[in-house]
Amino acid sequence: MKEYKMQITQNDSLSKVDETFCELKKNKKLALMPFIMAGDPNIEITSEILLKLQENGADLIELGVPYSDPLADGPVIQVAASRALKSGTNLRKVINLLESLKGKINIPIILFSYLNPLLSFGFEKFCEMAFNAGVSGLIVPDLPLEEAYKFSKIVSNHSMDLILLVAPTTPFERMKQISNHTKGFTYLVSVTGVTGERNKMESRVENLIAKLKEVNTNPIAVGFGISTPEHVSRVREWGADGVIIGSAFVKRISSSSEKDVVDHVGEFCKDMRLAADKK
Repeated sequence: MKEYKMQITQNDSLSKVDETFCELKKNKKLALMPFIMAGDPNIEITSEILLKLQENGADLIELGVPYSDPLADGPVIQVAASRALKSGTNLRKVINLLESLKGKINIPIILFSYLNPLLSFGFEKFCEMAFNAGVSGLIVPDLPLEEAYKFSKIVSNHSMDLILLVAPTTPFERMKQISNHTKGFTYLVSVTGVTGERNKMESRVENLIAKLKEVNTNPIAVGFGISTPEHVSRVREWGADGVIIGSAFVKRISSSSEKDVVDHVGEFCKDMRLAADKK
């Protein structure tokens, strides 16, 4: 069995994301990583949902920062971002939210943000505040590999991981480069296109996982288009280390009343946990 590459921070210790995947690997468990949009429908309910996801089996959580031009996202998450922006959510409020949950959230929180809000805020200032608020990692989907090197160093200096994405269209040599420079895990995008629920998992994902394993010693988490327990089981059978589920969670948030939304999301997380653990 392949051992994970140990990503060492400036403090010569494993990151929280590394530790989580190592523990899951030891217990032969698939990492379950829900995605939700911060501030959808409002920041207070986001706080409750984060706690409920942790309670109901999430191993890590990817938390989206709303942005007005989310190029990598499909309609479900685009609308969620619009709702969050209308509720007054911004990057500072997301950081404040996580700061308020320190000591309550014990699993890694991965922030998903486009680059422009981070640059507008001040990248180093953002990293310092994010780490102090308990953030463990960062995904920036519009950050090209050529620019990722300098940003990754800043993120690592603040004891967080900059997680890079590999797409179905990524050439093999570039896949190698991405795998060598991602931290925490490699995010494998399962489809060509934007986020969104799909009726079935494309069989080529199995080949993509195998191809990535040839050059990658990080954990591999598969995202985009995963929306059912069957999809989760398939990803586990194909040898991935984690599964990222976004639009399916966000859709349940948008279709639930404020009174019921936390419980509805929690029940769906339980279902995904059962699928991730099913042998």
